[in-house]
Amino acid sequence: MLRGLYTAAAGLITQQRRHDTITQNLANINTTGYKQVNSAARSFPEVLVSITGGDVKNAERSIGKLNTGVFMEESMSMFLQGDVTVTDKTTDFALVSDLVSNDPNTGQPIAFDANGQYVDEEGNTTYQSQAFFTVQDAEGNIRYTRDGNFVVNAAGQLTSSTGFLVLGANNQPITINGSVDNLKVNGQGQLINATTGVATGASLAISIVNQPYQLVREGNGVFRIDDIEAAGVRLSEAGDNMTVRQGYIERSNVDSAQSIVDMNLAARAYEANQKVVQYYDRSLEKAVNEIGRV
Repeated sequence: MLRGLYTAAAGLITQQRRHDTITQNLANINTTGYKQVNSAARSFPEVLVSITGGDVKNAERSIGKLNTGVFMEESMSMFLQGDVTVTDKTTDFALVSDLVSNDPNTGQPIAFDANGQYVDEEGNTTYQSQAFFTVQDAEGNIRYTRDGNFVVNAAGQLTSSTGFLVLGANNQPITINGSVDNLKVNGQGQLINATTGVATGASLAISIVNQPYQLVREGNGVFRIDDIEAAGVRLSEAGDNMTVRQGYIERSNVDSAQSIVDMNLAARAYEANQKVVQYYDRSLEKAVNEIGRV
């Protein structure tokens, strides 16, 4: 009887964490460049249920598996493109990317699903590469973000909304010479002289991450990578299907309507597990206080 109690309790914890994740998404629905987080749950542990007896040659027959609980395995960021909104601010930038990868077996472009992944016939999963602005924190660590709501500090350096230095392709901070109103960046992220229209030689460091699920969320729209080689990080190239839009910002990719539906489902599942716990509580009370007296 206690097995069911533990199973229901595990369901309560899982639904609570699922609810917390959805609440986090809704709280960041207006956060520039925020990427929605989805929770992945799985059952545990799997117990093999068998029946003994019957055929002498097969004294133990398997009749299936019994799952005795569920837990929240991980939270995964969804790196889908968010809507792009015009701001007309010269230090605002948005990345619009739909990077293409080729199937190593056929050489044809891969058709990724709505979640940015592709599973081949052998079960191998390929994730769509994603583009990020490259920034540097106060300790000199490299970080990645889609939040292009930049500002210029007192030293003339381009910084993120969290104060991180925005890096150029030479891995050095971008310094703005002259008025910010004259700042001009083309679609490849190259800084352009507003007077002559010629590239200055400096450019934003747009990092392409081939394995985006190697990114670790640190908060404030910033990600880190612990294993650069495993993540397959490189700078953007001319052939990449990626554009930098100046005077725009990328909005959060949270689907508010779906999040509300998921939140209601999590709340109802929580209530269902709660009723199961209450049922077992009453059953135990009867076993102790009534049957125990007999």
